Amino acid sequence: MRKFSFLSIIWLCIALLIVDVLTFYWLQAITKPIEIPFFRPIVYTVFWVFTFGLITSIITLRATLNSIHPKRKQLFISSLYGLTVTSFFPKIIFVIIISVLYFSNTFFTEEVSLIVIPLIGVFSGVLPFFVILYGIFLAVYRFKVYTVKLKFEWLPKKFNHLKIVHISDLHLGSFNYRYQILERAVNMMNDLNPDFIFFTGDLVNNYAWELKGWDTVFNKLNATKGKFAVLGNHDYGDYSTWETASLKEANFKAILKFYQKINFKVLLNEADIYEEENEKIAILGIENWGVPPFKQYGDLKKTLTITKGVSFKILLSHDPTHWSEEVVGKENIALTLSGHTHGMQAGIQFKNKKWSPIKYKYKHWAGLYKFNNQYLYVNRGLGWLGFPGRLGMRPEITLIKLEN
Repeated sequence: MRKFSFLSIIWLCIALLIVDVLTFYWLQAITKPIEIPFFRPIVYTVFWVFTFGLITSIITLRATLNSIHPKRKQLFISSLYGLTVTSFFPKIIFVIIISVLYFSNTFFTEEVSLIVIPLIGVFSGVLPFFVILYGIFLAVYRFKVYTVKLKFEWLPKKFNHLKIVHISDLHLGSFNYRYQILERAVNMMNDLNPDFIFFTGDLVNNYAWELKGWDTVFNKLNATKGKFAVLGNHDYGDYSTWETASLKEANFKAILKFYQKINFKVLLNEADIYEEENEKIAILGIENWGVPPFKQYGDLKKTLTITKGVSFKILLSHDPTHWSEEVVGKENIALTLSGHTHGMQAGIQFKNKKWSPIKYKYKHWAGLYKFNNQYLYVNRGLGWLGFPGRLGMRPEITLIKLEN
C-alpha cells in the first residue's frame, strides 16, 4: 500500500462500496422470502459492519502507514490485502452472474424463478470465496517441483546430465519466522540431489532483520558443486524510508553477510568459472536490471568480460525483461534464469497451457521460453508478497537437467 497514493486508495474504497451496494441489492432480493425472525436484520447488519469496517481500516492504514513499525506493517498490509481480495472478487462475480440470470430470465418470461436464480447466484459467489480461502490457507505453501530437460550440443561432456535447482523470490519477511514451512521446501530440494542451486533474488521484502534465524534452515541446503545467488529489486532497501544513507547501506551489507552464513556466493555483476578436467562452464550473475521504474544496477558487459573463452554460459538475472532487452539474440548465453513476476500468484495452468493477468505486463512471466538456441526460464517464486495466497500458481522449485 505504500506505493499507492491516497487518491488511489480512495478510488479503491469507492469501488468496494459500489460493489457492496450492488451486492446488497441482490442480497435483499434473495433473502426477502425468508421469514425467520431477526434473520434479515442480522445478515444486513453484519454485511454493512464488515463493509465499512474494511473501508475504514484501509483508509486508516494508508493514512498511518509511515508511523507503523516495519515489523507490524507487513502483517497489516497482507491481512487487509487478503480481506479485500476475498471480499471484492466473489461479490463482483456474484453480482454479474445473478444480474445476467435475472435479466435474461425476465426477457424470455414474465415469471422470475424464486429458487433457481438465487441458488445459482449464491453459488457463483460462494465458490470463488472458498477458492480464495484455499489459496490463502493451503495452496500458498503447496510447493511444486517443475522439471525441465534442456539439450545443448555445445554443453561440455563433463557436465552432461548436470542438475540445477532454481528457486526465486523467497520474500522471507512474509513467512513471519515460520521456519518449519520452508524446511519442507528445503527437504524437497535436497531430495533432488542437485549439482548447483541457483537463487534469483528477492530474499527479503525490505529489511535485513527479516532474516533472523533463517540461516539454520538454509544451511541445510546441499549442492554438490555450489550455491549461487543474485539480488532482486527488493534486496536493495529501495522501498523503505531510511533516516540516513548509512542505515540503508548497513541493511544492504547485512543481507550480503547472510548469504555468506548460508554458503551462497552472491554474484554482483560477476561470474564464476566452474572447471572439471579442463572443461568449463560460466555462471554469470548480474545485479537487478529492470525496465523503469525498476532500477538498473546490472552491468552485463562487465560480467561478460570475465567469461571470455568459455563457450557455455548460464546467467542469473532477477527480472525476465532483462533477457529481452540485453541477452537474447545479442549475447552468447545459453540459459538465463529469472523470477520477479511470481506468476502474479494467480492464474490458470493446464498441461502446457498457462494464463495469468501478469502476461499483459510481462512478455515472459512463468516457465520456459526459447529463441533460436537460447533459453529463458522464469521461476514462479517460492514465497509471496502482497496478497497472502496463491490461486492456480503454486510456489515453485525448478529442477533443470542439462544434456548434450
